[in-house]
Amino acid sequence: MYVCICKGITDKDIQQLVREHGVGSLRELKQHLPIGSQCGTCTKVAQSVIDNTIIDESLFKDVG
Repeated sequence: MYVCICKGITDKDIQQLVREHGVGSLRELKQHLPIGSQCGTCTKVAQSVIDNTIIDESLFKDVG
């Protein structure tokens, strides 16, 4: 799903950065992607994707 329509950034783009580069905040995400640089309405959803990915990864490590 598109998180940032203005820049064409998807939830999968964000999830990949969390998993591969340890991105854990919107500030860190902005170092890799131009998220929130146009209209800014995507920032809350982007933070939610980061948080959910971290939780999912944490649960997977506990189970696996």
